[in-house]
Amino acid sequence: MVKASLLAMAVLTVLIATGLRWREDRLAAAQRGPRLGLVERGKRTANRWVTAAALAAAATMIVMGGLHWLRLAAG
Repeated sequence: MVKASLLAMAVLTVLIATGLRWREDRLAAAQRGPRLGLVERGKRTANRWVTAAALAAAATMIVMGGLHWLRLAAG
């Protein structure tokens, strides 16, 4: 069960980070602002991955917790 939750969290983190990057690129194309420096891009990348990991952890806890309670309810 632990391996499944870690795998689910890793996969969800990558998928969520990809979605966040796609969203950032789409919004940046609409704004056409000045290019970001190296440090600013690094901060945005780190922020994106931390956000993705937090969302993936919450989703994994909810799903695995729900499966656990379903298993308990089933007997």
